[in-house]
Amino acid sequence: MSGTARNHLTRRTLIGAGTAAAALSVAGTGTARAAGAAPAAVAPDGARARGYAFLDAVMDAYPDHGTTRLAQSYADEAGLFSTAFTYDNALAVLAHLARSGRAARARAVALGDALLYAQSHDPQYDDGRLRQAYNVGPYVFYDGSSQPDGFVRADGTANVGTQFGFTGTAVGDMAWAGIALAALAARTGEARFLTGAVRIGEWVEANARTDEPLGGYKFGVDGSGQKLPYTATEHNIDLTALFGRLARLTGRRVWLERRDRAEAFVHRMWDASGGFFYTGTNDGVTVNTSPVPEDTQTWSYLALRERRHAGSLDWASAHLAVLDTADRRNSTVPASQSYEGVTFSSASLTADEDAPIAPYQPRPDRDGVWFEGTAHLALALRERRAPGDARHAARLVASLERAQDLLGQGQSAGGRALPERSGVVSASSPLDTGFGFGYYPYRHTGATAWYLLAAAGANPLRGL
Repeated sequence: MSGTARNHLTRRTLIGAGTAAAALSVAGTGTARAAGAAPAAVAPDGARARGYAFLDAVMDAYPDHGTTRLAQSYADEAGLFSTAFTYDNALAVLAHLARSGRAARARAVALGDALLYAQSHDPQYDDGRLRQAYNVGPYVFYDGSSQPDGFVRADGTANVGTQFGFTGTAVGDMAWAGIALAALAARTGEARFLTGAVRIGEWVEANARTDEPLGGYKFGVDGSGQKLPYTATEHNIDLTALFGRLARLTGRRVWLERRDRAEAFVHRMWDASGGFFYTGTNDGVTVNTSPVPEDTQTWSYLALRERRHAGSLDWASAHLAVLDTADRRNSTVPASQSYEGVTFSSASLTADEDAPIAPYQPRPDRDGVWFEGTAHLALALRERRAPGDARHAARLVASLERAQDLLGQGQSAGGRALPERSGVVSASSPLDTGFGFGYYPYRHTGATAWYLLAAAGANPLRGL
């Protein structure tokens, strides 16, 4: 193992973040509040409709700050104010494309156009990059400084999330934005979306390709433009999907060569004896053997559909399974409720329950359910269709829908109350990812979008 778990970054790490980011996501208590009474059973379509109502609400949270906009990523209570992560918005595009109707398509197009706006109106660069996150509405920061703008600043530039240091560019975020833009290009036939996706692919090739022994594409750059030394399995899975789409849409064979490079790195991360994928490498030479994350197990199958590696889903199902109940030591699940699913990584299961996840944050629940990852697994099981997979996937989706019904009540976006029983929280209880940050019971655009994709059986890494 090269380095420590907390030195190895993942897509969700705060690239280039300053000290202000160390205390984020803890403005609320971290407690999931139950509704006064359990709601009546609802049809899956009703649950999905409420999920989309959440996506609409976070997209429309700042109506007085322009029509060019991204969706706020977390409920206000998370303490991230109007932060809109690029990854979450790419997922929102894909979730809207998975729904029929002109209104859903219009929202996907609007979010795609906002990503293109950010790409072409960066305050510093004109090279096709996107930042980790943007501000989409006004707020007063913890130090008393005012952030008055919407997504488009008064000078016309995109409002980069500098307060929390979300100014870096990660290959995984870029890949997901490219996947979303490529999907829009395929669905609408509009050339601007393909142009944007190609610019993303070219930025990755120019800035992240590596000839180190393990190969693949490296992590990206921090807020000061310095290249980061890590190479992530997850990022190269994402690139396999993006480059494959670009090959189909452009007809250019160079994208196939780039896809093969990314895929070869993923294959090098396979542990045949354990039946799972490692997280990546810190130095391009030595494989990191711990922690083992969930997303590399499920996304690898969703992107590659390889039978020889399909056992990674069984590994995730067996080794990352959790059941969160109110009697757990640091659980915030209300009495009489329980949620099943998977956690973030193997390190989440051994987190120190006596210590805060990070300064000013709560202590972790080792059995906290990571709902985004639970949706990954549900969708991958639906795709694989091995005996028992459909039943297992249905249980996981039911857990997600129960969480939407009961957790995260009374939360808001842009100071406006979110629709009741809409939006899936990040985690059932505070959980430590093992990568230097945590997830908490706040409604989340990314978790909700993945739930909607899983419920619809729409695989964003292979086409919708």
